[in-house]
Amino acid sequence: MTEHAVVKIYTDGACSGNPGPGGWGAVLVSGDREKEISGACESTTNNRMELIAAIEALNRLKKPCHVLLHSDSAYLVNAFKLGWLANWKMNNWKNSTKQIVSNLDLWKELDRLSELHRIEWIKIKGHSGHEYNERCDALAVAAIADFRSVNGKV
Repeated sequence: MTEHAVVKIYTDGACSGNPGPGGWGAVLVSGDREKEISGACESTTNNRMELIAAIEALNRLKKPCHVLLHSDSAYLVNAFKLGWLANWKMNNWKNSTKQIVSNLDLWKELDRLSELHRIEWIKIKGHSGHEYNERCDALAVAAIADFRSVNGKV
């Protein structure tokens, strides 16, 4: 098997109200290189922003990689680590209460991306001084502020 490049990805999502304006941020680290990305949405939820942060970061990878994806979102990490996503797929994208899984569009995209890369999902404690988690949070919050100022919604 070919050795894939190792990339560390740190992600975070934020929402001003839930739902409300939301932002996401991610930092990709490969060797001594770092890339910061962020974005915002007008009306969304914190969970959607957490998922979009991971999707946007994974979509920046130009080839299959070994990814160490760090997130403070139990919703995101546990879906993979505890097998929720695999169960949802087996049950035609329905959860344990037989309802269609929330954020289905994003879960399907994450499922697709997880087949392209070898991803290790790592849960980190949020707002605990972790350098990259704090940076991602700042990127997400700044994205919301930028979105509001550009769209006249201060």
